[in-house]
Amino acid sequence: MILPSSYLLFLFTLILGSIISISSSSWFGGWVGLELNMMSFIPLLTLKFNSYFSEAALKYFLIQALGSALFIYASCASISFSHLMYTFILFSLLLKLAAAPFHFWFPQVSEGLNWPQMFILSTIQKLAPMVLLSYLSMNTMTIKIIMTSAILSAMIGAWGGLNLTPLRKILAFSSINHLSWILIAISISDIFWLTYFVFYSLISLSVMMTFYKIQAFTLSSIIQSNQNTASYALIMSLNLLSLGGLPPLTGFIPKWMIMQIMINMNLFFILFFLLLSALITLYFYLRIAIPFLILSTPTMNFNMKLNNSSPFSSLLLIFMSFNLYGILLPFYSLLI
Repeated sequence: MILPSSYLLFLFTLILGSIISISSSSWFGGWVGLELNMMSFIPLLTLKFNSYFSEAALKYFLIQALGSALFIYASCASISFSHLMYTFILFSLLLKLAAAPFHFWFPQVSEGLNWPQMFILSTIQKLAPMVLLSYLSMNTMTIKIIMTSAILSAMIGAWGGLNLTPLRKILAFSSINHLSWILIAISISDIFWLTYFVFYSLISLSVMMTFYKIQAFTLSSIIQSNQNTASYALIMSLNLLSLGGLPPLTGFIPKWMIMQIMINMNLFFILFFLLLSALITLYFYLRIAIPFLILSTPTMNFNMKLNNSSPFSSLLLIFMSFNLYGILLPFYSLLI
């Protein structure tokens, strides 16, 4: 099992906290759900009692506690400065989401996690703050702050992932970059960011499940894995390129949708930064994929464990095949 059965209670309360925040009719209920979500995730970080997991749990707790304190301060500020209340709530949610310029903690925490916890931190833990953030997208000032944070997240997520070898840090900066697209979608409409979030979650699940299967945490550990067959290298590379949004793979579909909406709304300045950052992120995905493909060929492979590779599980193949659905998109358009 990925998580011991004794920790299923914490996983249940974690999801329950997100549901409470999403379904709450007041900011207080949203704060309660976020606190329950945070306190349920910390035991999941400390599955193994070593310094890396403990350090990641402590960093996560301190940052989330700071965001919660800022959230509470917003309610106090609303008594005398009502116009600042939503600004402080917005900053606290951006801090919990690890959106730039409050992104500094996310790669540091990710480096001390295992792949299941990394997936929860990148997806489930961000759902409730995103929903609460969408409630603030009715104000002109908050929309401008969200768009500014989206531009910063796009560039920082792209430049931060360059010249890195730890896979968890690379995917952490990739998550920050994808968050920029979600922030823009939040400022436009709920249906667009929910669609993007679902696509990103499924693609990330396929990539992280693969890394978890081979216990890969650096670029060198991927190359030295006992799964270096040509089919495995091809599927893994397609997963990474789909996460980068390369057409016609599945990861391009939500980006294409948001690009069309931004063009219709004349948001060309913001779109330029998003596309530039997407190009840079595609580069460091290629840094993983190209050596992987080259060294998996029989003439270039020096790994003596090549014949000991185990077959893929059916569940892993299902999630991997999701990244190929985008290839069928031209046929969908012909039917329509």
